[in-house]
Amino acid sequence: MTDHERAWEKFTNYMKKAESIRTFEVKSFTGLPFIYIQPQPETSQQDLEELLKRSAAGAMKGKRLTLAMSFVRKSQAFYVYRVRFLVPQRKMFCCGNLCDDCIRFTDPL
Repeated sequence: MTDHERAWEKFTNYMKKAESIRTFEVKSFTGLPFIYIQPQPETSQQDLEELLKRSAAGAMKGKRLTLAMSFVRKSQAFYVYRVRFLVPQRKMFCCGNLCDDCIRFTDPL
């Protein structure tokens, strides 16, 4: 299992266990993950976004991932967010600047 898959698994577990969320579901459209959240009645959108960020931070801890999250819409009782864990891109060529992560110093396998 890759770091990316582990991060998604941890993230979904955190969100499903959260007391301020009634239902949580991840759906994928055109290869992009969308999160459908139905919060408890007393939970505001700002509280929900803080919970999303804290859960993502916990899931990414110790991994070289970054979070890309954006609010899409509010549909009836659901909030819809697009959440992605981005993997750093690997350099494909040597630029000649003696970089620490130069392609010349990595194992091709």
